[in-house]
Amino acid sequence: MKHLIKNSILLTTIFLFLSFNRHKDKETFSLTIEVKGLRNSKGVVQFSLYNKDGSIPDEHFKKYYKKDITEISNNIATITFYNLEEGKYAVNILHDENKNGKIDKSFILPKEGVGLSNYSSIGLTNRPKFSKASFDLDSDTDININIIYM
Repeated sequence: MKHLIKNSILLTTIFLFLSFNRHKDKETFSLTIEVKGLRNSKGVVQFSLYNKDGSIPDEHFKKYYKKDITEISNNIATITFYNLEEGKYAVNILHDENKNGKIDKSFILPKEGVGLSNYSSIGLTNRPKFSKASFDLDSDTDININIIYM
């Protein structure tokens, strides 16, 4: 009987230890993104967040990790993503002036403003890619992104 009780206590202890360690919450962070210098306050700004290499470029917004849209006030838009685990992230923005959720183009160039984290310009020699746009998130972070109108 003593042997059975000891085994039961041992099994219960192991189960509880494994349960607590498996369900231990990971630390999460917030990311606040601000875009200034929008050419007007028409429409909305779409913020797409990426966390995987190869996910940018994403012209049709299909490879994002999280996406959100916010209104514009005084040619500025700000948004915060919460509960993000530590890691590499990149941000892609669109000043969606007609609220259709896509990059409108004139010939091959965007008619609306676009932007990427760590980019001040986009062109043939400076094409969007995750490795250049990404940054490490290991604390609550605020970033500014430049809006680019072609």
